[in-house]
Amino acid sequence: MHMSVSTAPEQAPPVDVGPKPRPDLVLVLGSVLVVGIVVAALLIWPDSAKDSANMLFNGSTRIFGVPVQALGLGCLLMAVVFAASRIGSIKLGEGKPQYSTPAWLFMFITAGLGSATMYWAFMEWAYYYLTPGLNITPESREALDMSTAYVFFHWGPIPWAMYVVAGVSMAYYFHVRKGKRLSYAGNVEAVTNGRLKADGLAGRIIDILFLFGTFGSLILTVTLTVNTVSAGVSGLAGTGDSLWLKTIILLSSALVFGISSYLGLDSGLQRLAKLAVGATFVFGAIIFLIGPTEFIAHNTLNAFGLEIQNFVHMSLFTDPTEGGSFARDWTVFYWLYWLSYLPGVAIFIARVSKGRTIRQTVIGLICGGCAGILVFFGPLTSFAIDRTTSGAINVPQVLQDKGGDFAVAELLASLPLGAVFSVAYFIIMLLFLASHLDATAFTISTVSTKHLPHGSDPARGFRLFWVLMLVTLPFAMIAIDADLGVLKTGLTLTAVPFIFLIVAQIIGLVRWLRNDMQYLDPATGLMRLPAALLGADASDNPTHTNSEESTHHADH
Repeated sequence: MHMSVSTAPEQAPPVDVGPKPRPDLVLVLGSVLVVGIVVAALLIWPDSAKDSANMLFNGSTRIFGVPVQALGLGCLLMAVVFAASRIGSIKLGEGKPQYSTPAWLFMFITAGLGSATMYWAFMEWAYYYLTPGLNITPESREALDMSTAYVFFHWGPIPWAMYVVAGVSMAYYFHVRKGKRLSYAGNVEAVTNGRLKADGLAGRIIDILFLFGTFGSLILTVTLTVNTVSAGVSGLAGTGDSLWLKTIILLSSALVFGISSYLGLDSGLQRLAKLAVGATFVFGAIIFLIGPTEFIAHNTLNAFGLEIQNFVHMSLFTDPTEGGSFARDWTVFYWLYWLSYLPGVAIFIARVSKGRTIRQTVIGLICGGCAGILVFFGPLTSFAIDRTTSGAINVPQVLQDKGGDFAVAELLASLPLGAVFSVAYFIIMLLFLASHLDATAFTISTVSTKHLPHGSDPARGFRLFWVLMLVTLPFAMIAIDADLGVLKTGLTLTAVPFIFLIVAQIIGLVRWLRNDMQYLDPATGLMRLPAALLGADASDNPTHTNSEESTHHADH
């Protein structure tokens, strides 16, 4: 998932006043301590750690499974109401949009792409074929047909709708209600009527949750990417797939971009990241053209139809009588996976959507995001299925015997000029991974730097430190050869708190809209709010104002 966006507050021109910026020792030492304990446990007691991880994953998904599934569908229904009602005409801020409509839509079309999505595009269907949902018989023709439909479902409207709700809440708070800072802590303070202060303990807790949520999401992304590239490189070179090779790939990705950032080459890195995004669509188009083109088109369209036909059942499927784990293992996991990126994406949506209406934002994000996934996943997933049904490669069997990373390598090798495609594929994955690590390290450095002036960047050495920290947990997972179930655990546990944060955003947004619709100017879509409401909290009392001056940057 390619969400390299900053969660730091929007900043004004730098000023040379106040204390000297320095690392927030509570966040830094706390992170080092927790990461150190987890890594030590993984390396010293790998078998016990794996058993504990599986137990924690099963426990957390059982407890939060039904609420998460209901939340996902609820967000989609809310997004539909936004788009279809008067609420959709509300303009998120005055003035013209900063970006042209094509450029704005392209941001959403490409938002779901990243290093891990390149793995899932080839392999996700095989997991569903072996252990399907909806009580379908495993490894049956129906399981094969529904496997692609479930891929589209887990990357489809519901997760994008969760981002819509969070993003609209953030944009409404900042652009319409004139919130004092574009930050998740500021949004939460406003929607809780000022009871949870952004500059107090609540703000610190949100920073910590963001920090560990980032670590959790990166465990899966980094480990999948490194394992896939390592399996492919070892196959091309004719050498064994070793821990040394994986370590070299991991550290080189982190250090090359970390050192480049340290030397001030950020603009070049951003251009490479954009190049990687374009290359993914070129890669998907080539797969579509070299075929089997007819099967790819038919399977993609058929899967889209099956998704529409079974959408409500897929959204709420819990398998209560059989007690199957499909919903917990995949649907609940995926909704939490998407939620782990919530703070950054909500701010990203608010930043790029100023001047747009809520209706435009809903349609642009959901349709754009789904279109990007459909165009990329359709060809790669269908190609892998065709290789299986034609007898060329039994992808599900390779997945079971060797792992998904080796299955990807075999699929790439089966293409014409397989070595060339393999190299291109792995380079794109590494570009995505490295740019993601670099952007994430920048954001974490900002959050964990105290007294950082508005408009200033965190120290480059501190940024490099976080790059290395971010790869520590994935390295431990690689060292103990953790399976996918273990990788899911860290992400799941760190994403759970964001359930409560998005619920708080929803409640606050509903209160705002209920109170503010009387001030909507139908001609312009602007909210003509009285001065007393600008910067106010989510209460229904129009006389309440939030006069506390923002000092959020001083805590970072």
